[in-house]
Amino acid sequence: MAKLAVPTLILFFLLSFIPCQAALPLHTPIQKDHSTGQYIITAYLKTPLKLTKLLLDLGATYSWVNCDDYISSTYQHIPCNGSLAKTIIDYGCMNTCDDPPGPNCGNNSSIFIPNNPIKAVDYRKVYGVNAALVDSLALPDTQGSLVSINNFIFSCARTGFLKGLAKGVTGVASLGNSMLSIPVQINKAFSSSPNCFAMCLSGSTSQPGLALFGSKGPYNFLQGIDLSKSLVYTPLLFNPLGRDSDPDTHRLSPEYYLGLTSIKVNGKMVALNKTLLAIDGESGFGGTRISTVVPYTKLQSSIYKAFTLAFLKEAASSSFNLTTTKPVKPFGACYPASAVKNTQMGPAVPIIELVLDRQDVVWKMFGSNSMVRVTKKSVDLWCLGFVDGGGIDGPSIVIGGHQLEDNLLQFDLQSKKLGFSSSILSKGTNCADFKFSTGKI
Repeated sequence: MAKLAVPTLILFFLLSFIPCQAALPLHTPIQKDHSTGQYIITAYLKTPLKLTKLLLDLGATYSWVNCDDYISSTYQHIPCNGSLAKTIIDYGCMNTCDDPPGPNCGNNSSIFIPNNPIKAVDYRKVYGVNAALVDSLALPDTQGSLVSINNFIFSCARTGFLKGLAKGVTGVASLGNSMLSIPVQINKAFSSSPNCFAMCLSGSTSQPGLALFGSKGPYNFLQGIDLSKSLVYTPLLFNPLGRDSDPDTHRLSPEYYLGLTSIKVNGKMVALNKTLLAIDGESGFGGTRISTVVPYTKLQSSIYKAFTLAFLKEAASSSFNLTTTKPVKPFGACYPASAVKNTQMGPAVPIIELVLDRQDVVWKMFGSNSMVRVTKKSVDLWCLGFVDGGGIDGPSIVIGGHQLEDNLLQFDLQSKKLGFSSSILSKGTNCADFKFSTGKI
């Protein structure tokens, strides 16, 4: 077992990178794994560069990669007494490593304790302390060339950390609000670019969406449609008691929260306990968070009940005339698919509106985002794609991946605001309608 020494001083340190010329933004496809509902990005790691599949996590503090078979000529451990070891969220130091020297193990090296957001790691079976590394990460730019960040910081992880992740995925890509996330490290490499990234998850069963780093637009999709002009902005909020907090040190969450003030169904306000919509400053519970690792939006039980009843009432009205049938888990309300009309915006059902910091700042969810098609054996249903999240031991609402599909989201980390488009199907395009350039290694 390695001997650990936890540093008492954590300083802010400006990460240093080898500058290089690039035509920003950098970009990467986001592919949905339909067997798991997980969203996967591809990046190039190591030397020589190797295509690597990583789970996209909007709430991760740092990225991690399985290092049990990690081979690269340029990786380096981070010395405990070096300047990089004093950057944010340093968990400690591995003074003496008992395993053979390699990426997972280095004497006098900084460590991380990575997290699997899909399936909790059993630390009785898997050693949770892992080495922090720097190595090359590369993404394509707009000219199709691969652009490297030569001192990209991430964590190693053992093979046991991969349980629950989609086939072929070897780690997690952090897009959270953290000094060690991919977008922030890209911004440090190209300081003249905006500290900003955009994400568009595809609703296609075969074609990917994309992530764009280092640009506020234009975001040109099918037929030259610039989706940056369709964005509405609301403040990004950050939980004061983040996942990296401990009893003695409170750290802002790397996860993104929104100031949701009310919910409407078919233009009518849902009666709910609005105190649940705010983050409790003492416990960190409550509020509304955005997630790419939760497949469907989770609502605290009392909110779920009120919301579902409101939706059922409006769907049964003369405007829609829908009658429920036996639901299929995990959903609580389903309709025969044959009874639901199809439109450009998906199934014809009541529109859901998330009212944010002002009454005129509204995120609209149409049938393509509110409903989920369930087909198995003799069952063919459209189900309301929201699930009961239980009691309050975290956010009251977690907006899940299905509700984000074919919506363009821009995370402006400098101005701390979110730009959102609502469904871009209304613009005659979708998140798969982006032309990717061909990378040149």
